[in-house]
Amino acid sequence: MLDIRFICDNPNLVKENIKKKFRDSKLSLVDEIIALYNEKCDANNRANELRANRNKISKQIGMLMAQGKREEAEATKRLVTEQAEELKALEIKEDELAKKVLEIQMKIPNIVDSSVPVGKDDSENVEVMQYGEKTVPNFEIPYHTDIMAAFNGIDKEAAGKVAGEGFYYLMGDIARLHSAVLAYARDFMIDKGFTYCIPPYMIRSNVVTGVMSFEEMDAMMYKIEGEDLYLIGTSEHSMIGKFIDTITLEEKLPLTLTSYSPCFRKEKGAHGIEERGIYRIHQFEKQEMIVICKPEESMEWFNKMWNYSVELFRSMDIPVRTLECCTGDLADLKVKSYDIEAWSPKQQKYFEVCSCSNLGDAQARRLGIRVKTADGKKYLAHTLNNTVVAPPRMLIAFLENNLSFDGEKYTIKIPKALQPYMGFKTEIVSK
Repeated sequence: MLDIRFICDNPNLVKENIKKKFRDSKLSLVDEIIALYNEKCDANNRANELRANRNKISKQIGMLMAQGKREEAEATKRLVTEQAEELKALEIKEDELAKKVLEIQMKIPNIVDSSVPVGKDDSENVEVMQYGEKTVPNFEIPYHTDIMAAFNGIDKEAAGKVAGEGFYYLMGDIARLHSAVLAYARDFMIDKGFTYCIPPYMIRSNVVTGVMSFEEMDAMMYKIEGEDLYLIGTSEHSMIGKFIDTITLEEKLPLTLTSYSPCFRKEKGAHGIEERGIYRIHQFEKQEMIVICKPEESMEWFNKMWNYSVELFRSMDIPVRTLECCTGDLADLKVKSYDIEAWSPKQQKYFEVCSCSNLGDAQARRLGIRVKTADGKKYLAHTLNNTVVAPPRMLIAFLENNLSFDGEKYTIKIPKALQPYMGFKTEIVSK
């Protein structure tokens, strides 16, 4: 969210940024919010004038009464009453205008970093680099749920009866592998100096609107009926929310946390192969990382964070690439974002498994996350987030890239980094 004074002082820059993001429908919001803010300022100035007059006139009434000028005193009292009614109306108007300004303020996109490529949508995202040799198997790799089924590792039919589409049971070695990946990712981030945290899985509406745009909220979040609570779509939401209305001493920055949580989303599915299986589901588990830091350090942390994801995936023998999101593919709060995509030998293409984002001070402004310097000055922090791993997508990439077939049985190789979390097994073999 942009500061209202910044919008008023730089309307052309804000409009140009909206055009870069191909959100032309939001251009009119800039002039609208400036007009509303100026109206609010006028109302505030008049209200302050009346408050000052009220004190002055009250003294005059006392003096007139002391001088026996009762009629003049009564006339002055009527003026006080009239101005009190005007002041009350102005205060109501101020409050209404402030709400309208904030509502529009939260719809205007954040200023993207100058390094972000301009593009309309995700088809114009730019590849940064590939890591690891892409696997081209000498056998036909089954669909990922068929791989799991070969190990008696999944039951979608039963889950459909229990919860409907978008859910599944994981079983046996596949379920253990799923948990092993999460445990390894947790320890990987702890070794990077991040503090491990298990957050609340529900958050209030003021936190939801603090961490994401209204469009994302409507598309993702499940509302708890009858309560001011939402199920989290990612632990980033409750992790950033942890610092709502706080002032952190600058010397304690950066704050680096890694969190585990289940996640709940209104996934609508996708076309083609990703519509089946467990690519897009309503419930999954995830290891996340967040950073709260000084503004001048946020790009340095951005680069560290997406590199951590690359390192983690490569340690499990999964080829990946980084893809820079273009302006049109950036959510409104984001300044810069990279997707980390894993190689799918089955599809012979990359697919998204992580998303690393720098949100500048947008979330901090909405949530009141401030920093205090040694000399007492305060400023807004910068916030960043990145997926560490998010099974089942990560699990799909793992299975496809570590699968072999001898003509009779399938074998999944367990990379060395993961073996301590799998009872030191080096492989698992289909039933």
